[in-house]
Amino acid sequence: MNITVEILGWIASVLIVGSYALNISGKLEANSKWYVWANIIGGLFFVINTYYHQAYPSMLVNIIWVIIAIIMIVKKKKN
Repeated sequence: MNITVEILGWIASVLIVGSYALNISGKLEANSKWYVWANIIGGLFFVINTYYHQAYPSMLVNIIWVIIAIIMIVKKKKN
């Protein structure tokens, strides 16, 4: 279980930092589905990782991060 949680944490890091880097370099729009989904999946993986390590403040930040991304998806579907 420990190695799986660590792998999820590293995948989360790559997804979130990678999508952010692509965004600020102008290669990926913040409202694109790829950016939002990278943040949802990365955030969820971080929630798992931080819960496992009992890093509850970070876990809360990532829960909020995921909620914001989900709201973005829902708003986009309504338009």
